[in-house]
Amino acid sequence: MTRTTSIQGLDWAAALDEEGPRYLQVVRFMERAITDGRLRPGDRLPPQRQLATALGMDLTTVTRAYAEARQRKLLHANGAMGTFVSAPRFDTAQVVDLGMNIPPPPRGVDLTALLKRGVDQVLTHTDSHLLMSYHPGGGSDVDRAAGVAWLAPMLGRLENARVVTCPGAQAALAGLLLALSDAGDTVLTEPVLYPGMISAAAHLGRRLVAVESDAEGMLPDALDEATLAHKARVIYLNPTLRNPTATSMPATRREQLVAVARKRDLRIIEDDPYWPLCRAAPPPIARLAPERTCYIATLSKALTPGLRTAYVVTPDASSRSAFLGSLRAVTLMSTPVMTSLATQWIHDGTAATLLDGVRAEAGERQSMAARILRPANLLTGAEAPAAEGIHLWLPLPGRWTARALTMTARLEGLAVTPSDAFSSGAPQEQAIRISLGGVKDRVRLKQGLDRLMQLMESGDEGADSVVI
Repeated sequence: MTRTTSIQGLDWAAALDEEGPRYLQVVRFMERAITDGRLRPGDRLPPQRQLATALGMDLTTVTRAYAEARQRKLLHANGAMGTFVSAPRFDTAQVVDLGMNIPPPPRGVDLTALLKRGVDQVLTHTDSHLLMSYHPGGGSDVDRAAGVAWLAPMLGRLENARVVTCPGAQAALAGLLLALSDAGDTVLTEPVLYPGMISAAAHLGRRLVAVESDAEGMLPDALDEATLAHKARVIYLNPTLRNPTATSMPATRREQLVAVARKRDLRIIEDDPYWPLCRAAPPPIARLAPERTCYIATLSKALTPGLRTAYVVTPDASSRSAFLGSLRAVTLMSTPVMTSLATQWIHDGTAATLLDGVRAEAGERQSMAARILRPANLLTGAEAPAAEGIHLWLPLPGRWTARALTMTARLEGLAVTPSDAFSSGAPQEQAIRISLGGVKDRVRLKQGLDRLMQLMESGDEGADSVVI
């Protein structure tokens, strides 16, 4: 006899498609149905015994699932009347963080278990005294080999000696600026860029000049003119799933910019943290012009920022030596414990598992954001949000300025990032960046996005008054 798994119009068989323990499969199905709107606040859940029979599960398993869902504030029990989907709850003192650009926690991955197992393996294979000692020099050969393995999809086969292990991309950026330019030098960039680069350049006395760009990125002719006008020697590019616009530079534009760089003998800093999250990314610029490109790849945006590990590939031994000298002036070394953990995870396949999970979760969150934001016509004149990556760029309706919306959203318990945070000095459109990974669970993310949409639709003309 065929078992019926559709109850009250919802096919609970899809719960069995989830990964992990069976009770968590049911919980994640509920969570997904709530975020998708298939289960709404006030909807009555099927009795536990009925659901257990329909899914072929033990009653104990379903009872545990309902208990876990109540613990997560997804459900509430109302005595003999049954169990119901809870209304959204907001703690007004707690900010929903749509501003911090970090990878989302992947579904079905127990990060605590991975950490415990990974650290245990590191301690088993490494002398603890070495983990607590100084490690200057850009990483051990084993660490650099892990970097080579991580970079293989982007850059192909590399020699270990070309890779430098760094304590995060920010330190790498500072070290490259020191190695490739002098105080007062001009560095050419696109009009909007990673705020960490803006901060590093300002503190190190480098001048950022925005080069005219279009939807595909920096314009080659404009780069040529700016190089001559400012006597520039270095350009900075973030070509894949750019921060903040979440767009990618096509291969043809990359080739055109490389041609200009060769013509004018420019050095290129390619900051490429999001390449692993883009399934059809064009080849990095470093693959097109390895003789003049310093390539940065960090694990912070693809796996987790807690690893504090990035890899830099330099064109030759001379540039590597100069970079290492500058890097030591910024930070003596990578943290041995976290670098060793990153190395362990790359070599044993854990990093690949995490990356797959982050990609899948990021895709789900991008789809959710698109469903919520499109109906309000908030993307007029712009492309829909990217289907990949961990952030999106939202041009604002004319009634809002980026700063006013950011301030007003903060009063509503939402953190977003205004467009002026990404400006290299050129005039900017009024937009905000929304980061999708900083909120731990999808239900709370949906609540935050719903609240943001309502705020934007309200068109509060008095919002500018909060800017002081």
